[in-house]
Amino acid sequence: MSEPEFSVPSIPNARDAVRALRPSQIREVANAGFGVADVLPFWFGESDRVTPAFICDAASAALAAGDTFYTHNLGIAPLRAALADYVSELHGATSPGHIAVTSAGVNALMLAAQLVVGAGDRAVAVTPLWPNLVEIPKILGAHVETVSLTYGEHGWQLDVEQLLAALTPDTKMLLVNSPNNPTGWVMSREQQRAVLAHCRRHGIWIVADEVYERLYYPDDSATPSRGPVARTAPSFLDLATRDERVVCVNSFSKAWLMTGWRLGWIVAPAGLMDDLGKLVEYNTSCAPAFVQQAGIAAVQQGERVTQELVHDLRASRDHLVRALSAVPGVDVKAPPGAMYLFFSMTGASRSLELCKAMVREVGLGVAPGSAFGPQGEGFLRWCYACDIARLDAGVERLRRFLAQHRTP
Repeated sequence: MSEPEFSVPSIPNARDAVRALRPSQIREVANAGFGVADVLPFWFGESDRVTPAFICDAASAALAAGDTFYTHNLGIAPLRAALADYVSELHGATSPGHIAVTSAGVNALMLAAQLVVGAGDRAVAVTPLWPNLVEIPKILGAHVETVSLTYGEHGWQLDVEQLLAALTPDTKMLLVNSPNNPTGWVMSREQQRAVLAHCRRHGIWIVADEVYERLYYPDDSATPSRGPVARTAPSFLDLATRDERVVCVNSFSKAWLMTGWRLGWIVAPAGLMDDLGKLVEYNTSCAPAFVQQAGIAAVQQGERVTQELVHDLRASRDHLVRALSAVPGVDVKAPPGAMYLFFSMTGASRSLELCKAMVREVGLGVAPGSAFGPQGEGFLRWCYACDIARLDAGVERLRRFLAQHRTP
């Protein structure tokens, strides 16, 4: 009796859409820093400050009280109410019925995309851009096209007519991140108005990532005649009604120093909430109850923290701009928002390799521009959310690296 023949099984792989996703080059550079002594990390988008004590205390009290059970998919009622009050104060009347709590801002972005796009749909994104926003629709089988900001004498700028031309009637979703990661660009009120009107005409969903809205540094020339300095960057929520095709995503990470807590929220039409609740159930079920209690403390008691943070970030931004401007081969402009400088530098045409070399040779960790799409190549992203002394040490290491590689 002959032995049965067995075919050798093929190597199991993830589906093609997942295998085609770009790996994070920011993580790739950070991984190159493991084992390197005394690295100065400016690669991730977070402050070096810990979460304020009153926020931590709220979570601790909730844990001590046994608040460790499942909650409503869309978030506990007190947090949704607190967020509705907060959004209403900044952007006009918003009810808890338009708010969903999520397990981090990036989870909110995934949920927003799952709500409105699927396989074969066309999405448009304004780039350079944090790679998660470009890759998330691709996980769902959507096709993403990009419209790039341009860099010039006045920093990063948007050609709004170019964007409107790309928003053809077959477009399902526009992705906009303003203030922008990595460039710090901020979409103007006039640009938002033009884009909103265009998307209304064609039934295009706007998914606005406004995680950095409080990290906004408007023109210093504000005077009493022009009114007080704005507390937030221009938002689509200022212009859109709450029940049209606009989904705004936000997070506790930046404004309240809570990156590790993984808590965010969505403002969306009330008619989406039942379906959004289903998506939350099938993704994460709910955000942790005790973390949501910390969110209430942040929203209700954290305004002073946010304002002090913005004041300090502006000072750090200005200091780093001056310091980098004095480095030969660097071209940098002060952006109006976020917590990054996205600057060009001689030799940065292969930014990933350059960043890895800087980690190895001088212990300087910045993010490569190519991590944010091909439009970012030739640039580097430096997070300035830290103390001035650390920024100075980083600039000195950059000078040392450039001196070592200077062509005779």
